[in-house]
Amino acid sequence: MALDPKSIRLFEDLSEEQLAGLDSSWQSRHFQVETAIFKEGDPGDGIYLIAEGEVSISVKMPNQQTCLLATIETGDFFGEMAVLDQGPRSATVTALKPTEVVFIPRQVILDLFHASSEFALRLFNETSARLREFNRKYVEELLQAERLSLVGRFARSIVHDFKNPLNVIRLASEFGIHSGADETARREIHERISVQVDRLSDMINELLEFTRGDRAEVVLSPSNYGHFIKNVVAELGAEAIGKGVELELGSDLPDLELSFDPRRLKHVFHNLIANALDAMDGGGKVTITVRKKDNRLETDIEDTGPGVHPDIATRLFDAFATYGKKQGTGLGLSICQKIVHDHHGEIAALPNPGKGALFRILLPL
Repeated sequence: MALDPKSIRLFEDLSEEQLAGLDSSWQSRHFQVETAIFKEGDPGDGIYLIAEGEVSISVKMPNQQTCLLATIETGDFFGEMAVLDQGPRSATVTALKPTEVVFIPRQVILDLFHASSEFALRLFNETSARLREFNRKYVEELLQAERLSLVGRFARSIVHDFKNPLNVIRLASEFGIHSGADETARREIHERISVQVDRLSDMINELLEFTRGDRAEVVLSPSNYGHFIKNVVAELGAEAIGKGVELELGSDLPDLELSFDPRRLKHVFHNLIANALDAMDGGGKVTITVRKKDNRLETDIEDTGPGVHPDIATRLFDAFATYGKKQGTGLGLSICQKIVHDHHGEIAALPNPGKGALFRILLPL
């Protein structure tokens, strides 16, 4: 099929002499359906004009999914970016139907670029407009892919965090319906299930709070911190023993009042201790130590596991940061940090050479 150079908007400003020279330099090529005309990374050796047919322009995104930037038809052109920047092809172009293209070598385009300021300006304008549209489409696709990825991460995190209390509920309910369970045992089982249901409810609220991204309105009231820690150890002790881990106190518990929200702060201990249990498959020990220092209360939670890996240490509290865990995404520690900050406190993972992980919670007295 003969192609009139004037039918291509890129060449509308060329003189008859320039058009004649252009017509003598181009080469006709044919491509079948789903054939790549060129691929991302190929050398940028010239511009292509579509004499007849239709092509798609696409790129690979960071998640290796293909992003369709545009489809163009008869009378349009493509491949101009690699000619201008002298780099490799930045996209893949594929024939969507039997397509005839006209190829113009790079040097011919550059000669026109230097010979005609009108052509140079039109090439820049066309390229700029196309880049704007490609960029808009790419960002849109990237955001959509990231949204889907975040949904998946949240789902995996929720499944991981909910697994332990759900297991406790399942085991307790199975024991509760056993014919040998007396009334006292049934009351204890009922209490255990109630505690775990409350724990699940609190975790859901914390997740919803985290996704809102704002600072929760926190109501802090005086409560006995020593009694609070004692209840945490009693509540989590049975779960730890079931995994071959001993949960113990490394100091006397202080008999003092502290302004905090026991319900929310308990979630921090649940999360840190659950992480420790996951890290110690072969059993071990978790020690909680409380001490008063100046105008703050220090609470250390130390385990005998493998410790915090250096690759994750600097971003431990970043949302979704995780290392070496088959389940979970690291969202739990971000929630812990938010809760502690809402109590006007601090939380950090301290260096603990040759030992397990060591987390310190600092709360103002």
